[in-house]
Amino acid sequence: MLKAFLNALKIPDLRKKLVFTLMMLFAYRVGSWIPVPGVDVAAIRGAQAGQAGGFLGILNVFAGGALAQLAVFALGVMPYITASIIMQLLGVVIPKLEQLQKEGEQGRRRITQYTRYLTMGLALLQSTALISLASTGALFGSTSSVLRSDSPWLILFMVLTLTAGTAVIMWLGELITNRGVGNGMSLLIYVSILSQFPSQLQIVKGDNLDALWDGWSLVVMVLAIGVLVTFAVVFMEQGQRRIPVQYARRTVGRRSYGGQSTYIPLKINQSGVIPIIFASSLLALPQLLGQITSWPPINDFVERWFAPQAGGITPAYIATFAILTLFFTYFYAAIAFNPIEVADNMKKYGGFIPGIRPGRQTAEYLDKVLSRLTLPGSLYLVAVAIMPFIAFAVFDISQFPLGGASLLIMVGVALETMKQIEGQLMQHNYEGFLA
Repeated sequence: MLKAFLNALKIPDLRKKLVFTLMMLFAYRVGSWIPVPGVDVAAIRGAQAGQAGGFLGILNVFAGGALAQLAVFALGVMPYITASIIMQLLGVVIPKLEQLQKEGEQGRRRITQYTRYLTMGLALLQSTALISLASTGALFGSTSSVLRSDSPWLILFMVLTLTAGTAVIMWLGELITNRGVGNGMSLLIYVSILSQFPSQLQIVKGDNLDALWDGWSLVVMVLAIGVLVTFAVVFMEQGQRRIPVQYARRTVGRRSYGGQSTYIPLKINQSGVIPIIFASSLLALPQLLGQITSWPPINDFVERWFAPQAGGITPAYIATFAILTLFFTYFYAAIAFNPIEVADNMKKYGGFIPGIRPGRQTAEYLDKVLSRLTLPGSLYLVAVAIMPFIAFAVFDISQFPLGGASLLIMVGVALETMKQIEGQLMQHNYEGFLA
């Protein structure tokens, strides 16, 4: 990996793309520290910012700590991620969107435009909810507002500022994708998570205040476990089942087409990190409802079952989280890979799986293989998802930086970015050879 990066610096074209990518990432980090006008910065610093759990905790990590500062980029990339997932799910149930997905580049551009509009709508809703929580103090665990004024015009201006910040983030991500290296939005998430790593390690060290050596030994132990888990995640993310496909040879005029052999790569983890995000979001809804309504029966129920930060992590919470992760893994895998569509495309172009008849039997075989792969993939996701909870109980700490959705995203983005760099290096080598 390091060798490929150093080789990329030797090529002027790739070096310019890498420098441009770093500049855009730097601009993103600067925006994560600029507070929204009208925010009392001193009140935020004294209110133990960023202690919200559930979905707000995930949002703060994905925003690179900007939520804890109520910065311009406080919403981070979550509106865009949510909009992309919604558009992908709607593509299964809305025929027009499904048709656009099959129209090639022009259809993808239309879907991208719809995703942008949906992102701005979600950003407007999320920024309104964020400012409402901040005005009551519920966002930072305090009883007073962190806003300088309750003026409706000031609140409207803050909402529009957060929404505009989301638009700038989306623009930066697209610039990186088009003119830099790697997927822009994925790299923004990667940098956001990485920026929180030192502060989380500091929290781990401070959880044990008996002696300095005890604190550092805990940090070393957490890092060692994190390295081992990272190796396991890389192994699982790279694991795939390759289904061989043979294409029949066709003769058109004097030319022959087809006859080559290829394969269909089915990953063990077809769903990525989406099941964990969905499960965390659903479990966070009762917490948000309790903060907004302040009704004693709801608050008591939330404190008992759905507020692990307040009353300790309950077995019911972990079991519910695991069940939701399992469900969404199977659900999203069924949406992401359509065996019937793949079988029809293979039959259309003269492809077949050796020993399996084209058409319905091919679709049934692919569905059977996918179901068998999804089981270990779902158990793997559950293990990664509940790992922080186990670390909380075993080591008596409040933060575990290497676990859950954060680790999956960092490993996935790093692998995908390095693949793109190696692909461009190979392309330049071929160009030099042909020249």
